[in-house]
Amino acid sequence: MKNQSVSNNIDWLTVLLYSILVVMGWMTIYSASLPTETTSIFDLSQIYGKQLLFILVTIPLIFVVLTVDAKIYEKYALIFYGASIVLLAGLFVFGKTIKGQTNWYSFGSFGLQPSEFAKIATALVLAKFLSDVQISLKNTQHQLIAFGIIALPVMLIMMQPDAGSAMIFAALILALYRDGLPSWYLWTGVIAIVLFFASLFLRLPFILLIVLGVMLIHYFLSRRAHRNPILYTLLFIAIAGFTYSTGFVYDNVLEPHQKDRIDVLFGEEVNQQAEGYNLNQSLIAIGSGGWTGKGYLEGTQTKGGFVPEQHTDYIFTTVGEEWGFSGAILVIGIFVTLFIRIIYLAERQKSSFSRTYGYCVASILFMHFFVNIAMLIRLFPTIGVPLPFFSYGGSSLFAFTILLFIFIKLDANKVNEW
Repeated sequence: MKNQSVSNNIDWLTVLLYSILVVMGWMTIYSASLPTETTSIFDLSQIYGKQLLFILVTIPLIFVVLTVDAKIYEKYALIFYGASIVLLAGLFVFGKTIKGQTNWYSFGSFGLQPSEFAKIATALVLAKFLSDVQISLKNTQHQLIAFGIIALPVMLIMMQPDAGSAMIFAALILALYRDGLPSWYLWTGVIAIVLFFASLFLRLPFILLIVLGVMLIHYFLSRRAHRNPILYTLLFIAIAGFTYSTGFVYDNVLEPHQKDRIDVLFGEEVNQQAEGYNLNQSLIAIGSGGWTGKGYLEGTQTKGGFVPEQHTDYIFTTVGEEWGFSGAILVIGIFVTLFIRIIYLAERQKSSFSRTYGYCVASILFMHFFVNIAMLIRLFPTIGVPLPFFSYGGSSLFAFTILLFIFIKLDANKVNEW
């Protein structure tokens, strides 16, 4: 089949949703960083001026991504992955340390965060690995290789240390699940998280009594003819051991600021002028917006600078204050529509590489979206991750743009995959 113009095959709905989010993001950054004396929107000494420059740079960046042969992304996936690992490792020699984290390369007043681009490379190489017809995630060896692909950049990022960026890679498990990863991996992860937090604030015997009750119910109601009581016993012992170990992990492994964030999440007594300040101020800002908001550029919490880092990790508080509940729901609705659209496009791909990569894109963007907003409304511990297309930053905007438009290119190219 002859090649057709890429522009004829691009999914313009996805491009439109992306464009709307980027424009709304810049408007929000402008409001959150507007100085007392208004200057030009192109003023590069201001945050909104730099972000506008970043947005303009994405235009030729998108053009390059869309004009490159789609097969390049699959053919050189391993090279992209290797380059991202080298960049991550290079931080320990050439990186700049900011607030105890060495996760940036500094170039004058601009910086580059390689962990953002490592997500793209990991998604590409994971999709390439899983697209092999001989690969099956029912095979334990293949599972270990897939987990290893994810684990390598995660270990380097954790050493920076940047737990927020490292945690985002866990979203790729969702893409693995779509490709046949046994569901017990997901259930194990969910149960482990629930037990960890429950054991910090509930009596351990009470937790184990509940676990024992659930396991007994499952045992007697199971439809399997040959239930193995030894397996259930070993599983209960493993759960009990994990539950009793959480106290040690909390006291001896987690950093003080990480423990503070967990305490804040569960309403423990904390200093509202210290570790509890950011969350408390974000809740005040979002709550003060009411149903319709105070109006664009009229947020008193935003203008007063009461919410720290409001143009980055806490950007959604400006949406809540100035646009209100209705505006916040609109933004969330646009994000959800984008996620659904990506999954829809992924399912109609003719190659397994494109399909798997599409699910990786949806998973990464969703994890950023969920964690960023959930932490602001006390549903998740405070972790520094940007809101896609909204939060200030060149690295995150470029990475999210490349991540999404590679998939748009793959989707546009599917007519040539016959």
